[in-house]
Amino acid sequence: MEKKRIIRVTGTGLLRLKPDLCCVNLNLSGVEKDYAAALERAAKDSAALGAAIASLGFSREDLKTLDFAVDAEYESVQDDKGRWRQEFKGYRFRQNLKLEFPVDNALLGRTLAALAAAPVDPEFHLSYGLRDREAAKAELIEAAVQDALRKAEKLAAAAGVKLGALLRMDYAMAEPVLETRPMAKAMLRGANDAAVESFAMDINPEDIRAEDTVTITWEMD
Repeated sequence: MEKKRIIRVTGTGLLRLKPDLCCVNLNLSGVEKDYAAALERAAKDSAALGAAIASLGFSREDLKTLDFAVDAEYESVQDDKGRWRQEFKGYRFRQNLKLEFPVDNALLGRTLAALAAAPVDPEFHLSYGLRDREAAKAELIEAAVQDALRKAEKLAAAAGVKLGALLRMDYAMAEPVLETRPMAKAMLRGANDAAVESFAMDINPEDIRAEDTVTITWEMD
């Protein structure tokens, strides 16, 4: 039986996309001696952030919880004989929340000012993404397939053969990075001046550079 001649090519899809979604990620954390107290404080701090964004016209449901955990926390301490031991400090809660809205520097400034005025000090980072991620991923896959086809046709032509039936497509299903982060983590400290209603924000996020690949195998005629 004659062995099939094949050609296997990896295509790459590259896109530059303008962000249309602003995402404020907030991290709350604290330690309490009692487990129930840690849960109570976590709920109280989350409610304070919810009230802050509600004052801007958002609904409480717009503030999404991405992750929540309460863990026992210990600290290494040394006794008077130089021996180290683990001393229980309490229960640490960690809650990661996210607020998304269309790109708007004025709204971003008001949002950060409202969060800074809340009676909590969350850590936060700012990122920009896409509202329609699925459309962007589909466009990336299409671009990768077309790139593989162009490469395969050129290789086949150079070898004096023609592409035959498509035998196989391999796609890693890796999640492409569809966001950009212009701001590292920082703390939102309480605004002492009640007249501060907005921070002046002048952020022009860079385009999102997204990449995806697909490997396709054809039979050669």
